[in-house]
Amino acid sequence: MWACPYVGSSFDRVLGLFYNQDLAGFDSNISPSSKMGFGAAATLVLAAFISCMLFIKAWRKTFQKGKLHPGPTPLPLVGNLLQVKGGEMVKSLLALRNTYGSVFTVHLGLRRVVVICGYEPLKEALIDHGDVFVARGGNPIFERMFHGYGVTISNGERWKKLRQFTVTTLRTFGMGKRGVEERIQEESENFVNVLRDTKGAFSDPSPYLDYLSANVIFSIILGTRFDFGDEKLNSLLRSSTEGFLLLSSIWGQLYEMYPGIMYYLPGPHNKLFKIFVGFEEFLMERVTENQATLDVNSPRDFIDYYLIRKEQEKQNPLSEFHIQNLIPTLVDVVFGGVETVSTTVKYGLLMLLKHPAVEGKIQEEIDREIGQHRSPSYEDRTKMPYTQAVVHEIQRFCDLLPMGVPHAVTCDILFRGYMIPKGTDVYPMLTTALRDPTQFDEPENFNPGHFLDENGAFKKHKAFVPFSIGKRNCLGEGLARMEIFLFLVTILQNFKLKSPLDIKDIDLTPLETGIENVPRPFKIAFIPR
Repeated sequence: MWACPYVGSSFDRVLGLFYNQDLAGFDSNISPSSKMGFGAAATLVLAAFISCMLFIKAWRKTFQKGKLHPGPTPLPLVGNLLQVKGGEMVKSLLALRNTYGSVFTVHLGLRRVVVICGYEPLKEALIDHGDVFVARGGNPIFERMFHGYGVTISNGERWKKLRQFTVTTLRTFGMGKRGVEERIQEESENFVNVLRDTKGAFSDPSPYLDYLSANVIFSIILGTRFDFGDEKLNSLLRSSTEGFLLLSSIWGQLYEMYPGIMYYLPGPHNKLFKIFVGFEEFLMERVTENQATLDVNSPRDFIDYYLIRKEQEKQNPLSEFHIQNLIPTLVDVVFGGVETVSTTVKYGLLMLLKHPAVEGKIQEEIDREIGQHRSPSYEDRTKMPYTQAVVHEIQRFCDLLPMGVPHAVTCDILFRGYMIPKGTDVYPMLTTALRDPTQFDEPENFNPGHFLDENGAFKKHKAFVPFSIGKRNCLGEGLARMEIFLFLVTILQNFKLKSPLDIKDIDLTPLETGIENVPRPFKIAFIPR
């Protein structure tokens, strides 16, 4: 390891040389214009010198690993940009796994990240050492949006209190009036009517599925629903879809690696923050309306429950229940609840188009256990092992969030023989659990048999982690599971699926792979049964 000699006191002497007002050592007869020229040159030299020092410091900080997990040697400032390419983040990290093993270190610019691959290492980190790996890792895009507020990006007591409140409210909301399942069933019935209006024509299913999942979420957090075709709803949904595309694109990945530079550069990534502002303004309008009409004895929606909690803690100066946390939390629930469920169901339909025999078996089970004259219930899944297996396999195979969401360690930890320093970001590669060859017989193939035993009964699988595991698992997991099952079963109860393409031409590979696997656009016809 080498170091530059001009550090510390030497650096101070250099500054003194450049900014000595008497310009000691120089001819006092030098003309003013010459002195000005010298001053400009000195400033340039100083700037270059400081840049050199920062460059060396950054390089040394990046290169000094100590007992970190092995990984590719980073270059100054750019880190492992040559090995981890923007736009191919997941592919690049999986390639490095083949060289460095299941746990390795990479440098995304100046940001040091430990990458964890495979079910067993993930379990060891997120469950066995859950208290250490519980912190939320750096996410420059969301940090710029939320400034540390809200449930997803926060840490410490703020995260604990907001998560507990959000999970409890989502579980119990509507109890004694209309439960969450009833809301899903109602929206599913409305959705069937919307699909019938397509009269079997080929169309892009995205607007329909976004509308379906959005209305469930909005009925919970806003106490209202929108008609299909509502311009305000459609605008929000288009923005949400565009936002996830940008997050998963090379622009989103470059911002994660070089936020200090990308902050000032023009480009599509700036649209992300405009999208967030649009959501923020829409939700703030609803919060204002709820504040004006709040009845503490009769809460109507998630916002009301939050406002009541805020009122209860108004005398507590340390309370986390204030508007600054409410809006980001609502955005978290909307973004997470709408996009992830909708995209999973899109993948599901695409996989069923690719595997029509699977569709037929599900419909046989639906006809046998539910029939055509009542709405499916979530309890039906216990009598429908094949359907439940297919739903799980859809989630496993589509691998929606391949990199998970970044974690960070709360203290130094010796993990699998190497030290991870406090504050280090950790990428839990969920894709490597969902497609772990030691856990699944055919990890790269769509096979419902992964979740069926030799007698055809449904079997759980420990490596089924689409919602992550540990203390930072998806807070809306229960709601999402219910929605995905009921949406798919309701669709297949009422319609046969048809593609304009031959089966061999149906492409299941993602359009974008980053924070989310984004399915390719496709068309489908819903033929009434």
